[in-house]
Parts: sequence; C-alpha cells; structure tokens
Amino acid sequence: MAIGLYIIGDEILSGKRQDKHFTKIQELLEARGMHLHWAQYLSDDPSLLQQTMRASFERGDVVLSCGGIGATPDDHTRQSVAIALGLPLLLHPEAKRLIQQRIVSSGLGELDSEASIQRLQMGMFPQGSEIIPNPYNQIPGFSIRRHFFVPGFPVMAWPMLEWVLDTCLADMHQTGRYLERAFIVKGAMESDLTPLMERIEREYAGAKVFSLPSVDHPQWGRHIELGVKGEPQLVAPAFDALKRGLQDLKVEIRTETVRSI
Repeated sequence: MAIGLYIIGDEILSGKRQDKHFTKIQELLEARGMHLHWAQYLSDDPSLLQQTMRASFERGDVVLSCGGIGATPDDHTRQSVAIALGLPLLLHPEAKRLIQQRIVSSGLGELDSEASIQRLQMGMFPQGSEIIPNPYNQIPGFSIRRHFFVPGFPVMAWPMLEWVLDTCLADMHQTGRYLERAFIVKGAMESDLTPLMERIEREYAGAKVFSLPSVDHPQWGRHIELGVKGEPQLVAPAFDALKRGLQDLKVEIRTETVRSI
C-alpha cells in the first residue's frame, strides 16, 4: 500500500515559508520501517485539491496531509476532501466539544459569540470522519479513508502525525524488514552500469537496484552510489551478484554502505 504526502499552502509555493514537513515526516516514517512512495506540494486551489485528492482516494493510498484545514477563506482542504468524496461537511460532535473547551479555557469569549461560532468551522469535517487529537491547542485534525489531515504548523502537525503512525497505522510498521546496501563506485558512468542494474532486477525479483551519482562530494569527488534495497532476504543475494558484476566490469569499488530499518 503506497504512502503519500500532501504539503498544502500557497505560502510554501511562494517562498514566504520554508517547508519543514518533508524531512521530518521521512524521519518519522523511517523510525517505523515505513517509506514515502510519493509527495506533492499543492496550492490552496479548490479545483486542484479536489482533483488530486479524488485520485489518491481512488488509488487507495495512505496519505498524510499538512496544511489548509483552518477556517479562513484561503483554507480549502476540508471542503475539497468532502467534494472529492461526494460527502457533506458536518460539525463533528467531539470536535465541537474540544473547540468549545478551548474557547472557555483560553478565555476567548462567550460560546454564542460570532467569533466562537466561526471557530466551530474548524470542526466541520466530511461525514464519517474521525478526529486526530491535537495536544498543542486541542483543535483536532481529521481522518477519512486512510487519509490523515493535520494543520500546517509543525508544532501541531508533527505530534499529531506521530499519533496517527502509532495508532491508526501501527499495522504498517515494518522495523527490521528493510535493508539498503550500496557501494561507492568510481571510474564508471551510469550508462556503463545500466545493463548490470537491469540484469540484477530481472534475476532477483523484489530487490530494487538504485544509482545515485555525485559530481562534487567532499570525500569521494565524482562517484556513483550503487546499491540494492528491499527486504533483507532479497537484498543479500542481489547485492552479492551486484558485487560480482562490478568486479567483472573492473570498476573501482571504494567502500560499502549499509542502512537497516
């Protein structure tokens, strides 16, 4: 099952704010033996959001989404999810309770004031949604059909996503089931190595060969990191075959790197 990431907000695309989510979410996933299959940066454009989300719902992907779930006119994520699924937006009763609790505890005014009623818009989720708790200020996010929507603020988003990963997606943890082994190769071009890479993937189904060239590495200079990744029992024989192939090509192997999750 593919895991995807949406990072939503005009402020990211315009450069007014720098994205911090991508690297952090990779870190959170890796700690649990999980991996991103794709990521997209999206503007606050309703038609784009609807089209994009409709596609990921139809594919059955698991999606983490940061941003755009506020209640101001430039936030369209909640509404776009509802339209993509053909569902109405409804005030979630638990979200209402939490928002009103926050209003009272923070002294933000009477519950029947215009501002307080407007704040309840943040609890309007597509019908059938479940809430994602927010330990920072109690204003929840929401989930529906293995899509998980949290605010854009890292101080809120990251603990909320950790909760998602350790509760809703605990069944996807694969710690100890992923291995990546690679060589630092010098004196070869990717075009020289491509036939070998294709042969390894053809002969060792399930192992994925990768190539990462660099032209100005501070230690190795121009080189290629060439390796195999996947489940440990698949990686070992494929990596041995890769080593033999490199020796046959008489390329310079400088060192081996290993990463296990």
